Amino acid sequence: MSAQQLDRRSPLPLWAQLQADLQERLTAGEFDAEFPGELALVEAYGVSRYTVRSALRALREEGLVVAERGRAPRVADRTEIEQPLGALYSLFASVQAAGLEQRSIVRVLDIRADGVAAAHLDLDGSTPLLYLERLRLAGDAPLALDRVWLPAAIAGPLLDADFGHTSLYAELAARTGVRVDAGEEQVRAVVPSPAERALLEIDPSIAAFSISRVGRAGRRPVERRHTLVRGDRFSVTAAFSSRRGNRLDVATRLPRARMAGA
Repeated sequence: MSAQQLDRRSPLPLWAQLQADLQERLTAGEFDAEFPGELALVEAYGVSRYTVRSALRALREEGLVVAERGRAPRVADRTEIEQPLGALYSLFASVQAAGLEQRSIVRVLDIRADGVAAAHLDLDGSTPLLYLERLRLAGDAPLALDRVWLPAAIAGPLLDADFGHTSLYAELAARTGVRVDAGEEQVRAVVPSPAERALLEIDPSIAAFSISRVGRAGRRPVERRHTLVRGDRFSVTAAFSSRRGNRLDVATRLPRARMAGA
């Protein structure tokens, strides 16, 4: 790299030119072994440290580079698992599609009452619910902490299921005949608690996706789910067109969509 790659006569700011050049080189895999430090970039491109920091800030906001105070910048880890926005996600299917082994550690499987979950299911607060809590693994590392509530009147037969290697929806359909085929979902970024970080094996610099769902069988709500997914291993993608007005209200809820086994 050299200073000749930046055009000082261009109306595009130097930091933006530097960002574009570094992004192109990142995409090409040029920095897979090591990303240059601030001083190396200053010398190589013949620009100020402020320009370098502005370019790095933009790359950090794009999720391409991790640039923390007091530490040398590095290439951000690529997410292994992607999920289309607007389709209710299937973690089981997404992990398998990424070519990783899917398994779970079942932390809790019992019958209990939960007023908050029951309200989401349009049930009385004292209604017995089947509660399933799993630590979901993709390969050898934790991916998500998954908590699910279903009406016990429907889901009671699931108490005998082995959820270490199987999908909840597949077991629900096979054992009860109930198929979750629609719902609403909210996705937002959160900072995990210390206990959640320990379970997910992440340090305080890594955020997570909080995914809250109400799954329906026809029009009937049958599933309340909350999933905490590692932000460094999971991403959501979206396609859009100026000719199609598929509107998403990302602040409240996502549109209903068909869904596969979870």
